[in-house]
Amino acid sequence: MAEQTSGKLLTNLKQHALTAISYLIPVVVSGGFLLAIGSLFGGQTIENIQDSFGFFDTMYTMGGLILGMLPVVIATGIAFSIADKPGIAPGFLVGLVGINMNSGFIGGFVGGFIAGYIAKFLKDKMKVPQWAEGLKPMLLIPFVASLAVGIIMYYVLGTPISILTDALNNYLLGLDTSQKLFFGLIIGILSSVDYGGPINKVVFAFLLSLQSEGINEPMAVLMLASMVTPFGMTIAYYMQKVFGKNIYVRMEVETLKTAFPMGVCMITEGCYPIIFNDLWRCVVSTAIGGAIGGAMSMYLAAASPVPHGGLFAMVTMTNPFAWFASLLVGSLATAIVLYVLKKPVSLDDVKELTEEDEREIDIKELKIT
Repeated sequence: MAEQTSGKLLTNLKQHALTAISYLIPVVVSGGFLLAIGSLFGGQTIENIQDSFGFFDTMYTMGGLILGMLPVVIATGIAFSIADKPGIAPGFLVGLVGINMNSGFIGGFVGGFIAGYIAKFLKDKMKVPQWAEGLKPMLLIPFVASLAVGIIMYYVLGTPISILTDALNNYLLGLDTSQKLFFGLIIGILSSVDYGGPINKVVFAFLLSLQSEGINEPMAVLMLASMVTPFGMTIAYYMQKVFGKNIYVRMEVETLKTAFPMGVCMITEGCYPIIFNDLWRCVVSTAIGGAIGGAMSMYLAAASPVPHGGLFAMVTMTNPFAWFASLLVGSLATAIVLYVLKKPVSLDDVKELTEEDEREIDIKELKIT
């Protein structure tokens, strides 16, 4: 019974975090692109609205304002997921407290759960006269929950989280070459093995906390690792033409025609029909490709201020060609391992593939909609 209860609790915590991250992604992507493009064209923060400023100064400033509010967005998203509307105000407040106390994204992440569960407890347990029922979700719960979570953060958790955040950032900034290789390898594996699933999302949340502190190299690894599967599987298709061992049936070839352009946009889910036909071989292949590409990307100091966008985010990156080379190397590793591990398709499947779907996949015909 205790194991079932703890398992249910962990599942609920994960679900609330994933819900908040789904709210967070479009905010982060829009802010990241605004900041990166503004910076690319020499934009600077507008300090005084009375001074003259250009268009790219505006873009840079808007992007910085959005990314500076990440603790608020994640805290509000988690608290809302837990307690619905009564969780919004305490979640918003705890995110602001995180910014104020320099506990950053981690402070907002932890505080969001505290705010949400305090608001949910009050929502379930608070007893008021009948005439005050309408005030509970609009006034009483938000006020009491905000007061409680603010006190907890200021007097109990805020300072330790701030110290932890600073220690983590200082450690990562001080990594030597071998440590960077290992760190990139681990991120590459964790980001690739469940194809955009919960492990990838947990890593994404952790890397966002680093990105909010200006550490952008690990996020470039996650982006790369999310793309080695569709790229590697597409390369493996051409390898079967060169070496004569067919590893895909006609349905899987058709899948690649949509999976590849989705991969260009950093969407792995298009490969699911191929993955679930041969799960363990695909997992091994993508883990190896993600590890090699991730280690190479970290070593070459490729960095992305934008956490999504695939190849379209290259214009915002530091060392974009090093990142692209790492992506190609990791994808090639995925393709080679997949091609070696996968069994040849049966004679009937080969006949179906070669007679009914002989036409090559033409990259020029692939359209992104």
